[in-house]
Amino acid sequence: QVQLVESGGGLVQAGGSLRLSCAASGLTSGSYAISWYRQAPGKEREFVAAISRSGGMTYYAVSVKGRFTISRDNAKNTVTLQMNSLKPEDTALYYCGAKKIASDYYYIGPFVDYWGQGTQVTVSS
Repeated sequence: QVQLVESGGGLVQAGGSLRLSCAASGLTSGSYAISWYRQAPGKEREFVAAISRSGGMTYYAVSVKGRFTISRDNAKNTVTLQMNSLKPEDTALYYCGAKKIASDYYYIGPFVDYWGQGTQVTVSS
């Protein structure tokens, strides 16, 4: 049974930092591109950051580039999202998604194979 479990969310003041983790079980994470998405109340889910199977390539949404960093440890089946200089507009439920792809590339689309349950990030002004 495949599971993705996010953790690390919480309440932080604007300008602060949080580190989110996505722990995968039931799959070989090195076979999957992993991405982070977020959904704010009343808005559609949006792409945040993505990392390739090996971790050698990353891609970020314009709104978070330069503030967020995605990384992965395939030996531990874990992907992390380091979020710095947080803004109130970063407030959302953050999800990780796994997409099995043949090539060592990242995936930024909505059609992932597996989703986690989400972790709440709230940034106060």
